[in-house]
Amino acid sequence: MTRKTGRTRDATIDDRILAVARRHLAAYGYERMSLAAVAQEAGTTRPALYRRWPGKAELAAAAVASMGEEQQASPPADPYAALVAELEDFQRGVSRPGRLSLVGTMLQETTEPEVLARYRARVIAPRRRRILAILRSAQETGLIDADADLEIAVTMCTGSWYGRALAEPVPPPRWPERTAALVWRALGGR
Repeated sequence: MTRKTGRTRDATIDDRILAVARRHLAAYGYERMSLAAVAQEAGTTRPALYRRWPGKAELAAAAVASMGEEQQASPPADPYAALVAELEDFQRGVSRPGRLSLVGTMLQETTEPEVLARYRARVIAPRRRRILAILRSAQETGLIDADADLEIAVTMCTGSWYGRALAEPVPPPRWPERTAALVWRALGGR
């Protein structure tokens, strides 16, 4: 007869730790994120946290990696409507508590390069790829100019939100539709 040794592992602990780490990164930034505070709020111990992640950089990188977004599967039937929908999704995502301050955290010089790289790969790059795919589809179907600068257009789509957030706290009404219309026209959209 064999006996089990040790306690049964809590399957929810990783998700709790990552959720708290994301919240702390957004609220306090990388420098002020405390592993002891993360462990305490997640209802676990520092040794349990260290068994999963050897240090703050690894935990922060894992927290950022857990924010990944799904990819768009196929070219849109209506690229303009798809662009509006993508910007609506972006607004919902960036408007969640702590998300905008997390962007600020990623821009701090003290943020570990690995954490920033994962944030770019898991959060920023998928959104940019989806917007680019929408605009390429519009270009291929002749809905926007063949020589339109899609790289700048992608940046204008999401970058305008951040610029606006610095200028004023409340987004303008219908921001996704208005931004899509402006970018579409700038690209020669029909």
